[in-house]
Amino acid sequence: MGKQLKKVLIVTGLVTLFVGILAVAVFMRYIFSGLPPVYEMEEYTPALTTKVFDRNNLLIHEFSIEKRAMVPLEDIPVDLQNAVVAMEDRNFFKHPGFSIRGIFRALFNDLITGHAKQGASTLTQQLSRGVFLTQEKKLIRKIREVILAIQIEHQFSKREILQLYLNQIYLGRGAYGVKAAARKYFDKELNELTIGESALLVGLIPAPERYNPFANPDLSRQRRDLVLEVMHNQNYISKEELEQAKQEPMPTKPSQVKENKPGRYFIEHVRRILEPKYGMDVLWKAGLNIYTTIDIKKQEFAEKTMNKWLTQFDEQVAKGLGIEIDPNDAEADVAGPEEEEEEAPRDPSKEYPRLQGAFMARDVKTGAVRVMIGGREFDESKFNRATQAKRQPGSSFKPYVWMAALQKGYTPATLVKDLATMFYYDGKNWHAFDENADLYSLDLAKQSFIASKDFNVWVPQNYGGKSEGWITLRKGLEKSKNLVAVNLIDAVGVMNVIQVARKAGITANLPRVPALALGVSVVQMDEHLAALTTFANGGIHTDNYFIERVEDANGRILEQHIPIEQAAFSPKESYLLINMMKGVVQRGSGTAAARLGRSIAGKTGTTQSHRDMWFVGMTPRTSAAAWMGYDDDTSHEKGARFTGSTTAKWWTDIMEEVLKDEPNEDFSVPEGISLAYINPNTGKLATPSEKNKFLEAFITGTEPQSF
Repeated sequence: MGKQLKKVLIVTGLVTLFVGILAVAVFMRYIFSGLPPVYEMEEYTPALTTKVFDRNNLLIHEFSIEKRAMVPLEDIPVDLQNAVVAMEDRNFFKHPGFSIRGIFRALFNDLITGHAKQGASTLTQQLSRGVFLTQEKKLIRKIREVILAIQIEHQFSKREILQLYLNQIYLGRGAYGVKAAARKYFDKELNELTIGESALLVGLIPAPERYNPFANPDLSRQRRDLVLEVMHNQNYISKEELEQAKQEPMPTKPSQVKENKPGRYFIEHVRRILEPKYGMDVLWKAGLNIYTTIDIKKQEFAEKTMNKWLTQFDEQVAKGLGIEIDPNDAEADVAGPEEEEEEAPRDPSKEYPRLQGAFMARDVKTGAVRVMIGGREFDESKFNRATQAKRQPGSSFKPYVWMAALQKGYTPATLVKDLATMFYYDGKNWHAFDENADLYSLDLAKQSFIASKDFNVWVPQNYGGKSEGWITLRKGLEKSKNLVAVNLIDAVGVMNVIQVARKAGITANLPRVPALALGVSVVQMDEHLAALTTFANGGIHTDNYFIERVEDANGRILEQHIPIEQAAFSPKESYLLINMMKGVVQRGSGTAAARLGRSIAGKTGTTQSHRDMWFVGMTPRTSAAAWMGYDDDTSHEKGARFTGSTTAKWWTDIMEEVLKDEPNEDFSVPEGISLAYINPNTGKLATPSEKNKFLEAFITGTEPQSF
């Protein structure tokens, strides 16, 4: 019986041992299955900063969720290294990655308190947890942490481990690593840190928010002094250094990253392009290099210039409305932005209306955007008025009408009607009424329609109310004649004008009404600029673009811009239109731009009640659009009456800087263009003796044949 029992006990023991070994094996398999391969530490890359560069490879912005910078150990102050070892792991250079005493002490405390604490971790364990594991306080995670720490110690030297630790540790306020923290808390580089400042950073490690010097200065000071005491006790600093470090002042406010950097609307536009394409994690964490088209120095000049002019206009409106302005709050002059380099533009009082503005400059041939201003004060409104706002273009829409006329066989010398015209709507279409009647007759004729609900009547007028009868097509554009525009659109057809606008690049809804000739539709600045630039580019359309290429952190190209050209209009017709638009600057409403002394084709635009004021101008290489108005689409013409000619003034100031490195060239004349002297009043050939003759351009074969 005894032998039988002994055999049973042996078998039971063996089974229990086998089950135990099996359970341990399963448990260890489970433990190791949750461990990442430690060799990944060699290729470990924390969340990196995505950098944005301008066209000259100047760093202009960084996208990053974590404020992090990687630095080698030799660039980290020895006092900071010593403080970390003294406070967090005094046996760091002796242990194999974990501390037996520390683990048992932590387990004992956990049993006493009844819940897990995150104590007793060596620097290596903290590193393994920070890089590979979660922060949950579970026994399984703790075991994995120890195993991984042993593997890390086997794979890397102590110096490498310390370097990784100091570069990835979170120190609050979005700062990862000691370099980012030094900048965040002291606005210093690492080599500028004092012993006291190094101790303060190390004191943050256990609870960055609790020991934050800005939120809890007294507690932060106590923690810093504790770190200094521990450093002294472990012979890292002398008694004299201890006392001196304790007397160092505490930081009182976080370093402010200057958010008034130029190009913030441009950067936001780039983000809106790339974030949907690559995802937030890649854009903000993958360390991309984004090379853009913007010229940041010219961008900065443009922003200062626009802001300065609009501030002066605000003050004019306020004075016109009888609103007093504190003279100490006003800028003295609007002569040139170089005079106020040290002074930020003044924010006008909230008590009076505040103009908004937008500006964009691009390369005529490629579409590369060099300057983009989406408004004033990005922090107040991120709404980009250059790419998101839809505003009436006013007379700056007229070039599309003139191109439609050229396509119908008109020449710059063709006589067109600057005559009073009335339009009526019969419920289906708009019609011109009695084109030969004078303004008085039209005024009488419209009375019969006023009482009828079935008819709408529209009687357009020129700015100022005067008309000149029959004038040349050129003069009609130079003087921005509204009556010429509506008579032209009636003659060539609304749909033909819409087709021209579409081919030029306008995608906005365009109403089939004669008032379209006066710019009653709404368009976006970026689209309007690209469309008008088509004429300056010999009839070839290119879209605006903002990004030259995107590279990953290893320099591999992820995308690169490839220009796409679309032939929209003939070079000859495009040249005739541009040549007439040059006259707008030389003799018309855009003469403010003439002081640049360049060949500039342009067009002003002013909408009803002066709600929108435009100027779009271009050289053979660069085109630019400027707009100003009020976000609520109201008018303050009682305070001060501005027009597109007003906008042309600050457009010119900006472009003087933008164009300073561009050669002074004229628009190239394509084949098939002839020149002839004409009488600017009759549109016929000029006699040799005429004094006011004008050298006009024609498509060969369309020149006037008679005097």
